[in-house]
Amino acid sequence: MVRMKPVIALVGRPNVGKSTLFNRMTKSRDAIVADFAGLTRDRHYGDGRLGDREFIVIDTGGFEPDSSSGIVKEMAKQTRQAVAEADAVVFVVDVRGGLSAQDHDIARYLRSVNKRVILAVNKAEGMQESPLLAEFYELGIGEPVPISAAHGQGIRSLTEMALEPFEFEEDEAPGDDDQEGLVVKLAVAGRPNVGKSTLINTWLGEERLIAFDMPGTTRDAISVPFERHGQRFELIDTAGLRRKGKVFEAIEKFSVVKTLQAISEANVVVLLLDATQGVTDQDAHIAGYILDSGRAVVIALNKWDAVDDYQREMLQRSIEQRLAFLKFAPMLYISALKRQGLGPLWKAIADAHASAFKKMSTPVLTRLLHDAVQHQAPKRAGMFRPKLRYAHQGGMNPPLIVIHGNSLEHVTDAYKRFLEGRFREHFKLVGTPLRIEMRSSRNPFIDKDS
Repeated sequence: MVRMKPVIALVGRPNVGKSTLFNRMTKSRDAIVADFAGLTRDRHYGDGRLGDREFIVIDTGGFEPDSSSGIVKEMAKQTRQAVAEADAVVFVVDVRGGLSAQDHDIARYLRSVNKRVILAVNKAEGMQESPLLAEFYELGIGEPVPISAAHGQGIRSLTEMALEPFEFEEDEAPGDDDQEGLVVKLAVAGRPNVGKSTLINTWLGEERLIAFDMPGTTRDAISVPFERHGQRFELIDTAGLRRKGKVFEAIEKFSVVKTLQAISEANVVVLLLDATQGVTDQDAHIAGYILDSGRAVVIALNKWDAVDDYQREMLQRSIEQRLAFLKFAPMLYISALKRQGLGPLWKAIADAHASAFKKMSTPVLTRLLHDAVQHQAPKRAGMFRPKLRYAHQGGMNPPLIVIHGNSLEHVTDAYKRFLEGRFREHFKLVGTPLRIEMRSSRNPFIDKDS
């Protein structure tokens, strides 16, 4: 069973402070990791963390449950979708504006959906005991929790209440060492209708599969275990696999939440693009999330058999421009329908997984570091020239190299890229991001007693 990050949806009428709360919970002004063009009007997704517990937050547009026209109707639909995908809902109201008829409508809707709902009364700084809070009991959602999103008051306890029922201790990070050589967790991500279902069905049909599905809540991903040439895989579903009798069928649906969860649970992600359509905004957003999560990635261009030479050239150009940040990812040309190119795709998945879990010894890393510095020293910054002393491995999936020395805060991004290139070349790292962290030693004389 793959346990997914819990999802918290923020709902409420317009201008009650949902976006400010979203920014607080994700601890960032720019924490919107996916604003999928053409798919969402105003539903944003971000990663939140409370101690060791990770979760996904959805910020919705202003919600008008009975709206029946145009853009407002679309926003209401998005909000319903967000509530359906959520494990917990935070219903945000405004203590200064008081109760409105719209709040009552939203409360009625939320009572009908049988979800965990927490009532957050915003803009309540310094009003913990205020009689103004009492009127919100009328909504029948339970006890009003006073918060101030703008001032950051009450946010932690609100988040703890939302996450309370979810077990975290059994979660294991996809980067754990014990993954190596065991089961490769694999996700296929992409927009609707790029051929995810066809590819998955082709794999499952081709590799006499020992499979079972595990439908359930948002937190229980459907995962399909199967084996290929002695290597065990676990396919984490984003395409809506369901069992029909004894045969698997894949219903290609698109849930942003499922996609984000599957990526964060996977070791390797196949980013499937449609060669007939080029790289869209949505493809670039999904690719950006894969990079942020540090997962190994293979780009597969599906329907390659359906494009002519000119289209292929245009496609190459759009990939170079829009997915430049995935330069390290191998690119494969396939046709899921005609079963073309699937052998090389499996090899690329295996290579990317091996690279993501590559063990790099401290002596070798340190020698490579010293060789690189001899070849090209880092630039001096004012009075300081960074001194790079030694390097060691700090993690896997993605591989992390920690470099120790002095004045390392002055090392430029360009120099880090130079070092990354040297490390990649030596260890033959393909299909995985590589993270480099600089740690400066403190001056040993500062703390000594004179």
